[in-house]
Amino acid sequence: MRTCVSLAFLAVVVIVLTGCKPKCPLVEPIPDGKDYERPLADGKYALRKLPDDQVPDFTIALTDRAGLKQAAMRSLSYLAKPSSRSFFPYATAPGESISHDIAVASLNEFIAMLDSPDGAARMNQRLRQKFDVYMSVGCDDAGAVLFTGYYTPIFDASPVRTDRFTHPIYRQPDDLVKGFDGEVLGQKCADGAVRRYPERKQIEQSNMLSGLELYWLGDPFEVYIAHVQGSAILRMPDGKLITVGYSANNGHEYQSVGKAMVADGKLPKDKISLQGMIDYFRSHPQEVQSYTWKNPRFVFFTAQVDDDSPRGSLNEPVTTMRTIATDKAIFPRAGLTFIAAPLPRRVNGQITVSDYSGFAFDQDTGGAIRAPGRCDVYMGVGQEASALAGRTYTEGRLYYLFLKPNIRLQGQVTVDR
Repeated sequence: MRTCVSLAFLAVVVIVLTGCKPKCPLVEPIPDGKDYERPLADGKYALRKLPDDQVPDFTIALTDRAGLKQAAMRSLSYLAKPSSRSFFPYATAPGESISHDIAVASLNEFIAMLDSPDGAARMNQRLRQKFDVYMSVGCDDAGAVLFTGYYTPIFDASPVRTDRFTHPIYRQPDDLVKGFDGEVLGQKCADGAVRRYPERKQIEQSNMLSGLELYWLGDPFEVYIAHVQGSAILRMPDGKLITVGYSANNGHEYQSVGKAMVADGKLPKDKISLQGMIDYFRSHPQEVQSYTWKNPRFVFFTAQVDDDSPRGSLNEPVTTMRTIATDKAIFPRAGLTFIAAPLPRRVNGQITVSDYSGFAFDQDTGGAIRAPGRCDVYMGVGQEASALAGRTYTEGRLYYLFLKPNIRLQGQVTVDR
């Protein structure tokens, strides 16, 4: 999600496996005149239904359908879980809402359109006929959304501590207490009481997680990146790749290390990037701990045994350029979305930013993504994805599509809200 301004920041966010929100930018976006972080006011709605004459044209986006059906099926997989029903109906206006059945039917109809022989122009026409289109109100009630990007890193690691690999990531401890919805409640004490879980600094200073080491990495800032991302692909000494995903966090709010470095004059505001932070800490390794301790949030991991695909907050695999992360407290889970924003692409060996329009699915979330004016786009795995995520900082528009009332679906009964 970024670059309509001249800044090149990285808002890298984590992959999540539960309803908690670990995904946070390594480098906090510094707004250029707009408060993209402005929360949705009480009693207001994040989406606004558009009249027909304001619905965007989908034709260009429908010329590239790569990954769309796969991503749509992953949203359907989530909506097939009984727990997904607890997040519906989703209110869009006083007395108006989207039911769970409509959410499912909308995805099924979109998949049926993808499977049809219709060209882009005909499918655009059918979408406009059958779907209501809603726009995020954005940060200004006029649709301004800041798009940033996130990705899955690949790091060298070891299943045991060695002279090279001395920095662990940990599995979830038994004393971490969660609520029904996955919210962290705190630490269970010996007397049965629950208190707030210790902060990152306390955890690392106390060695309280000894014995819970999952894997060992060679660089403390790589461990921190894994915490911020919430997942990583680890390359073992024998070449085997293992995906570790988010299990839980300690319940503390994320604080930006990048913002602290800018405030301290360690990095210039207009040059900050993930690579800049990596380069700085390689030259000043003694400062890694003092800065990472400024973020009290600590993340616990699990090894993904049956499926090595990075997963989002719906516990479904994420898809490059087809998964977005938004504030799940105000946006509908698993929904079909449409992005219109300048985004980076590599052309002739160079990363350039140009107008982009494409469909995606709301399958992820993040600790710093808590407003109608924020959205993160999943850029993929590895260094190329990192480079693209680092160039994603741009304003655009975010739309959601749901079937209109009383639409008769192919081979299905009439669906009514």
